[in-house]
Amino acid sequence: MTSDAPPAETDAPSRTSMAGIAAEMIDAEAERRALQAKDEQETLFADDLLPGVGGGEKRLSLRQGLAAGGSVTFLTLMTLGALDELESATLQTLAPNIRDSFHLSDGAITVISAASGAFLVLGALPMGWLADRFRRSRVIGWAGVIFSAMVFASGLAGNAFLFFLARFGVGIAKSSNQAVHGSLLADTYPIGVRGRIASTNYGAARAAGALSPAVVGGIAALAGGADGWRWPYLLLGFPALAVAIFAFRLPEPPRGQHEMQSVLGEVIEDAKPLPISIEAAFARLMRIRTIKTSILAFSALGFSLFSSGVLQNLWADDHFHMSTFQRGLWGSIGGASILLALPFVGPRYDDLYHREPAKALRLLGLCILPTAVLLPVQWFMPNGVLFMIAGIPGVMASSVAFSMISPVLQSVTPYRLRGLGLALSAIYVFFIGATGGALLSGLISNAYDPRVAVLVIGIPASAIGGWLMIRGASFIRNDLSLVVADLREELEERDRQVADPANIPLLQVNNIDFSYGHVQVLFGVAFEVRRGETLALLGTNGAGKSTILKVIAGLGTPSRGVVRMNGRTMTYVSPEQRGRYGIHLLPGGKGVFASMTIRDNLEMAAFRMRKDTADRDRRFAYVLDLFPDLAARQNQRAGSLSGGQQQMLALAMVLLQDPEVLLIDELSLGLAPVVVQDLLAIVERLKRDGMTIIIVEQSLNIALAIADRAVFLEKGQVRFSGPARELAERDDLARAVFLGREGG
Repeated sequence: MTSDAPPAETDAPSRTSMAGIAAEMIDAEAERRALQAKDEQETLFADDLLPGVGGGEKRLSLRQGLAAGGSVTFLTLMTLGALDELESATLQTLAPNIRDSFHLSDGAITVISAASGAFLVLGALPMGWLADRFRRSRVIGWAGVIFSAMVFASGLAGNAFLFFLARFGVGIAKSSNQAVHGSLLADTYPIGVRGRIASTNYGAARAAGALSPAVVGGIAALAGGADGWRWPYLLLGFPALAVAIFAFRLPEPPRGQHEMQSVLGEVIEDAKPLPISIEAAFARLMRIRTIKTSILAFSALGFSLFSSGVLQNLWADDHFHMSTFQRGLWGSIGGASILLALPFVGPRYDDLYHREPAKALRLLGLCILPTAVLLPVQWFMPNGVLFMIAGIPGVMASSVAFSMISPVLQSVTPYRLRGLGLALSAIYVFFIGATGGALLSGLISNAYDPRVAVLVIGIPASAIGGWLMIRGASFIRNDLSLVVADLREELEERDRQVADPANIPLLQVNNIDFSYGHVQVLFGVAFEVRRGETLALLGTNGAGKSTILKVIAGLGTPSRGVVRMNGRTMTYVSPEQRGRYGIHLLPGGKGVFASMTIRDNLEMAAFRMRKDTADRDRRFAYVLDLFPDLAARQNQRAGSLSGGQQQMLALAMVLLQDPEVLLIDELSLGLAPVVVQDLLAIVERLKRDGMTIIIVEQSLNIALAIADRAVFLEKGQVRFSGPARELAERDDLARAVFLGREGG
């Protein structure tokens, strides 16, 4: 017999529980967002405190700005940029001749012409890394020598493959123009003239580009024959080599000096900076929203900007039957037209930046947007003259915006990462933009024609690029405030170290913000650890305890803040390098190779010491003395050990590295009390030996037994920092320690 009675209400508690959990999750997310908004608001500074913005700073003329840093650097780099533009224009103008000489298709010569953009990306990372570590004039000089050699090789190439290889070398050498030149210019000349420096530099390059099509076309026509296109390359190599040799003598300015002068009134120099990890640098840079939106905007613009010149010449040759000299002449006229706008954009950018930086970025977005409308007008013109004339306004608008990419990035990039910041933009702009645009253009051009390629790619690329640039303007004030906060913190730390050099903490974290994707989990976390001290990190579940250990170990890069060891900044130092400086992490959970024996695990941990057998044997003796139970069963497979024994083995593997700072994540998690007591005895011995230890622990009793001081974290913020015994007296905090089992 069936029943029509309502279902039993056994599910009601479950539904109530699920509803409660959902409500708690919503409340937690709302609180996290409120904390994030509060954290951002607290970092904002008044406009007159931002570097190069407002205040009583006098507006400099370009002449005064050049005098402040010396004109030699500017003139040298401007000449190298002009030669770079001349080389690019040579290929664009002579693309049909090279295509016919090597019997290539339109798509193939389009890809080859833009391939230097992909090759530039290969050189961008090492060039940016070198710019942030070494004397930049030497990097520029050697890059110029390589550029000269590869230009010669382009003119001597006997087939398309060798020509392609020469383009590879040209692209590698050109990568210094973005990453190294921009870094050196930013540190040489004041903030107030960066827009005019960039526009003048770009203008000189474009002037060379404006003249070069006619010159290149004339030289090729005078040389005549199928190989006439080679002579412009051969002649270009000589001046490029001469300027490259001179570049070795350029002076090296202090890094970040103008931001420091503007914000602090003095310059702080780091005599021995630690090596920067490319991964950590990029992680930090991509959390700076102005940088992220700007490089995406210019990448979108690059889809049409870099390949449009070649496609335009191919269309003029095939559709309107224009000669090499005619194409070169119109190319020169189009390039010269850009020079009419640059003298206005640079000063206007500097004026707007000085008054309100967001307006300066919006100006660039407004320059990009009209191209989306102007492109179809040009490509439906009925004859060659009108076609070339109609293309001038769009190229003018997008080019003047593109000339300002360096000032935008220079303003918000941490000075230690300026080379890699500009390299990051090169990767996006020239690989995603130039190379991606060239490949798509080549495919569409082969399948249809150059006009279809330009319209399909150029219109959406320009619209998206302009919109992103305008959107990014809303972020710049907060990002500049972060620059101010970092510089002020650096000055305070310098003053503290000068005042009390004997009392510098062994480890220091200050103002650390950290996010997993869009979810921020640490908010301004700060604490110090003295040499020989044991610090316990306590807190509620998900408070960020394990995350801060990862930041200290280099496994996570903060979006704000600094990590120091012995007073030296290592925020961007790689995890393996931090290990060499003495920071080692024992992660929570399994930390051994289960299928290998105890001895093999120890041998793997000691691999770095394989060349110093005496030191290796000493460390083996030390850890085996600490763990006699492991010493007696070295041939036993690690997977067959108990959980406590595996934890001991993992700790022994870390101690083999002779750490100066030992980070332990959840030492007692899931272990029997008797095993915990054995581990505590080992930690006590390490303390007596003078080791500095930071330990994440759920048990307040264990923390009190081994820690000198405690830091209590709640929802990513420090709620308590002081002697461990004082934490025990705070009932509101002490009870929270025991609420969960998972680490934060």
